[in-house]
Amino acid sequence: MKISEIIWAYGHNNILSTHKTTFEVTKEATLTRRGDCIIAVKATKSAADVHPKFKETAKSENAQLTITIEANGVKETVKAYGSSLLTFTSPTDFVIRKSDYVCGRTVAIGADKAACDLSRELVEKLRNPYQKVKITLAIESY
Repeated sequence: MKISEIIWAYGHNNILSTHKTTFEVTKEATLTRRGDCIIAVKATKSAADVHPKFKETAKSENAQLTITIEANGVKETVKAYGSSLLTFTSPTDFVIRKSDYVCGRTVAIGADKAACDLSRELVEKLRNPYQKVKITLAIESY
C-alpha cells in the first residue's frame, strides 16, 4: 500500500539548513537563525494534520518513507522509516530524524539525510521567502 501527503510551504531568509540529525518544516511564519534544522515555514500541514491513514501506515515497523522536497526546479529525496512509537501530535510542525528519537513532532526516523545533507543548491532556493516549496511524504508498508 502506498499513501502520499503533499505539504506546501515557503522559504525564509534565515534558513541555514545546518542541523546534523534532523530537518523540520513548520506552520510558523517566523524563523530565527537558531532554527538551523528548519527548511521551510508557513506549511499547510503539521504532524497532527496528516491523514489518519498515513499515520496508521507510518506506525508500522516496516513502513518506508520517501520525502521529496522541491523548490524552483531543484529536487531532493530523503529515505526514512516509520515506527510504532509515532504519535503525530504536534499542531505546528513535523520533523524527520536520522536517529530513532520520537516525539509528537516526529513523522519519520532513520533518515538518510538531515538539514546539513541537503544540497546547497536547494538550500539557496529555500532562503528565498517568496519561494513556494512542495514537500511530498510518500509511504509504503510491506
